[in-house]
Amino acid sequence: MLSCASLFWGVCQGRLVSVPAGPLTRVKGQSVSISCTVTDYEGPREQDFDWLALADPEPVQVISTFDSSFSDASFRQRVASGDISIERLADNKVELTIKAAAVTDNGVYRCRTPSTDKSVTGNYEADVQLRVIPDSLVVTSDIPWPVVTEGGSVDLYCNASWDSIAGTQLSFTWSVKKGSSLLEELLTFGPEGTVSVLGSSAQRYANGGFRLDLHHRGSCGLVLTGVLPTDQGMYVCTVGEWTREVGGAWYRLQEKSVDLGQVAVTPTDTDFSAVASALVTPQLSGDPTELECRVTNVSHLLDRRLGASWLYSPSLATTVTVASLDAAGVLVPGPQHRGRLEASLITLTRDDPHAFKLRLCQTSEADAGSYACVITAWSPARQGVNLEHPTINVVARRVREARSSGATFEMSCQVVAKNLRDAGFSVAVLIQTEIGGPSRRIISLSPSSVLRLEDWSEPGRQDSVTLARSGPAEFRFRLQGVQVSDRGFYTCEVAAWTKQPGEEDWTKAVSGESNKVQISFEHTGPSFDVSLSSGTIGLYPWETAKVACLMSVSGTPPNAGKYDIVYEMRWYITRLRGSDHPTLLASMDRWGVVRKTPRNDSSDCSLERTGPRSYILNIHSVQDSDTGEYHCIATPWIRSPASGTWSKAPDVTSTRVFINVKFAFWDSMKMPLLYGVCASVAMGIFSLLLGLICTQCCFRNAAYKPRVNNKLMELDMD
Repeated sequence: MLSCASLFWGVCQGRLVSVPAGPLTRVKGQSVSISCTVTDYEGPREQDFDWLALADPEPVQVISTFDSSFSDASFRQRVASGDISIERLADNKVELTIKAAAVTDNGVYRCRTPSTDKSVTGNYEADVQLRVIPDSLVVTSDIPWPVVTEGGSVDLYCNASWDSIAGTQLSFTWSVKKGSSLLEELLTFGPEGTVSVLGSSAQRYANGGFRLDLHHRGSCGLVLTGVLPTDQGMYVCTVGEWTREVGGAWYRLQEKSVDLGQVAVTPTDTDFSAVASALVTPQLSGDPTELECRVTNVSHLLDRRLGASWLYSPSLATTVTVASLDAAGVLVPGPQHRGRLEASLITLTRDDPHAFKLRLCQTSEADAGSYACVITAWSPARQGVNLEHPTINVVARRVREARSSGATFEMSCQVVAKNLRDAGFSVAVLIQTEIGGPSRRIISLSPSSVLRLEDWSEPGRQDSVTLARSGPAEFRFRLQGVQVSDRGFYTCEVAAWTKQPGEEDWTKAVSGESNKVQISFEHTGPSFDVSLSSGTIGLYPWETAKVACLMSVSGTPPNAGKYDIVYEMRWYITRLRGSDHPTLLASMDRWGVVRKTPRNDSSDCSLERTGPRSYILNIHSVQDSDTGEYHCIATPWIRSPASGTWSKAPDVTSTRVFINVKFAFWDSMKMPLLYGVCASVAMGIFSLLLGLICTQCCFRNAAYKPRVNNKLMELDMD
């Protein structure tokens, strides 16, 4: 029954037109190919196809396999020049090709098949979205040291910059060309932090001969250690830009190469030749004999020293050592000639650094035979302890991608440590809004597995961010319910810690930073705007100033409900015009809680909400210190209709309004005048009273007696 039902459904489904799942991201100037296939159709084996570009008010005809005049006037010239073409890959499959895509080619393309069926069933068209991004990839190089000694290291750094807002990632491939041979790939890093090594380089990478340097700012480096003469050649770095297609597969958009330079390796093996000659030949028994061994064509001697040994062969089957002179100039006699050497009958001298002489003072018939010299190069013995410095490499990769607001983002941080024993790791996750901008620490995990939230103070979202250890040297970072404000570049900062025997405290050994993993998605929700207004911009002291912030929404909100969008409001004052250092006055969070900054002057402020999108800041009893530019910043919060979770939208900043507190002359003078008059009157009254008291008390004559009032005597009595 199930088989019959499935067969019946397949027959009833009818014609099926399919195109690649979109959106398809391509780079400007690159070739674009979009295939279209039709199945389960009736009629002729060979089917015709039409391609259209969706536009308002109706689709625009691009190209067709049936009608050569099908193209619209806007595409006709490009079709005629071959920039846009259609190629039949099979009877039921074609491919639309744009040789050099332009940004104007962005849009939705429709593949349509005319009906050849007896009955109209199934679908006859399919749509795919094409997104063409600008070519922003720029690749430069740091020229390595051109000559390297054998056994040394070569640093191959490749710098790349690109507009990562489109959500693309980079890969770095290092190659070498030796002589006339083809380019040989050494190692590829990326996309998403993967490392691939091909051919003979795999064993060398496993042995540490290739090391990735991810700590160099703005670049990715490959360090070749223990170089050999076979490593010399022309090194090339190739940077590829990748995008993730629907289904998780990576697609390479473009790649650019840059020559890192020619590297020559100087061998360390000493090379030389030795020539023996007779300076003095004996004629009779008892005559002296002098032989010289000269070293020629010496190369790569470096810090090595030469030594010589003289060999004597009385017959072809026998060879004995006469004497040797080591690198320090110490004479080592042979066992058969020790007595003659100690008696100075045989001498071994060194006249110059490259010449060794053997002299027989009295030659006898017993000395007849063949003489040969052997030259030895001695290198100094290095003693001591060779400490290997600890190193760590951190690779971050995306585990779960956040494609929309409210989704979950997950990132893994893998630590590769060398020359470390019994180490503990601490990890911190940092976010960078843009390349080159400041970094902010989100969360950290100590070597003792203590979790701590760093610069993450958003209320209600403390439980949405987690960091845990998923392996001995692997950590997993998860961010649930991502918001537009969470878009940016995330990195892992890892430090290795060790404990000394008998100690409890951790000691930091080495640290490293991973590559960047980006959260990037298009914001499809509504867009917001805020406007600022003030009833009066010129006020007198002790009056009230009102600053209103009005929100506006464009686009389609998630729902038409009343509580689908709420706002956080913050008001700032900039006391100097044009300054970039505003001061926070007051704020209101999305729950309606008001917070005010402490003030030192006599004025005060209050907040009120007069409507769903209207907020007013009141400044009571304004003073001179309240003069300045005012603006507000709004943070919209949108509730998802599906999950009911709130997501944070980007901040919106209003324009600035200047409020001036005027200078009131009479208000500023009346109090000083009143105080002055009152003080003058009080001082006058006080002076009068003081003078009166002084005249009555201090200048009064106590011996004065009034004259008796007698009648006048007559003159006669006088």
